[in-house]
Amino acid sequence: MLIGLLSYRENLAKLQFHLDRDRRPLLIFVNKGIEIDTHALTLEIIADTCGAEVARAAAFISGPSFAKEIVERQPTSVSVASFTESEAQRAAVLFHQPHFRCYTGNDPIGIELSGALKNVYAIAAGAADGLGFENNTRAMMITRGLAEMTCIGTAYGASPLTFLGLAGVGDLFLTCSSPNSRNYTVGFRLGKGESLESITKTLGSVAEGVSTTKGVKVIINELDVQAPIAATIYDVLYGGKNILTAVRELMELPPSKELDLPPTAGGPAKKLLKKLGLD
Repeated sequence: MLIGLLSYRENLAKLQFHLDRDRRPLLIFVNKGIEIDTHALTLEIIADTCGAEVARAAAFISGPSFAKEIVERQPTSVSVASFTESEAQRAAVLFHQPHFRCYTGNDPIGIELSGALKNVYAIAAGAADGLGFENNTRAMMITRGLAEMTCIGTAYGASPLTFLGLAGVGDLFLTCSSPNSRNYTVGFRLGKGESLESITKTLGSVAEGVSTTKGVKVIINELDVQAPIAATIYDVLYGGKNILTAVRELMELPPSKELDLPPTAGGPAKKLLKKLGLD
């Protein structure tokens, strides 16, 4: 199911009649984002509008998969996760093709966060390329982006292992490395000196990372997670910070541990799991 995040609640409410039937359809969601006003994940929106039972059985797909290449039948693999193992397996079998393969998991929260967060870091990687930096800088942005994603996800309550899979490092690498990515393109054009307003008007499609950055900033503040790249992208998009100055400030941060994962207990996921009856 692909529904614009801005109208998610409204459209899911319209589908409620079909979801209440005795023979409930398999629901597979491909959206990747954080609701602007509530900072809720899709999973929580589903629980609010359709009930905990529907949310528990929903499956979520994410991974390195440009639509154009799937249509061209180029070999592609993604992750599909659900709290209900049988539903994840059903989705994997349903989508299985000679050129398309799904790997199953049981961490839809991590899958959702991966899909949302990587768009923010794609903007950062694109900006570095737009500024004229080369391979070392791009590798740094991708690797440090993965570290930040893992820290945010772990503090939220997701499994850190999810971020090492197709929905995490796989999708991050793809989105940070290709001009076919809308989020990378936003960053690249920012690096070339264009304003966000000009880019948004002429892009011709939605770059989810622009709006997602707002929600991510709130989340890292609430969780007290150190995510300097994400925070810097917020300052560039919404605080008017010069992109080159932002890169220099990142490089001048004091030395720190390469990866310092926060405790996995608690976090917003605990509250969400309770809402779903999974605590």
